Amino acid sequence: MRNEEVDRILSRIGSEKEEIIPSSGFTASVMVAVRREATTPPPIPFPWKHALPGLAAGCVALVLVLIEIVTHLDQHAAAREIPVTASTFDPILNAAKNAGMGWILLALLLSLVSVMFSMRLTSAKT
Repeated sequence: MRNEEVDRILSRIGSEKEEIIPSSGFTASVMVAVRREATTPPPIPFPWKHALPGLAAGCVALVLVLIEIVTHLDQHAAAREIPVTASTFDPILNAAKNAGMGWILLALLLSLVSVMFSMRLTSAKT
């Protein structure tokens, strides 16, 4: 409906002094919906107190890995004065592979995804 049609209908109803009566069962269905909404419990908040230690441990692990990479690069740069190339990163990548860095990064990624998913579930309004 356009605004003109709504205005025409409302002006006709107002001029004829007709009372607008809802259809049968409308009031009852609205009240049922209102009561159902009023009795719905609030959403459960995300337990940040339990998630923060894991997030902090992940951040500390990431910082330690970055520090180790930087110190390893500094040692190689001090030992030989060559430009940084792909072969410079081979020892770092091999050390990360031997330490299981792929699995660690996968675990961090999965924990991040699970936290984001649970936050989305707890904040969704149903």
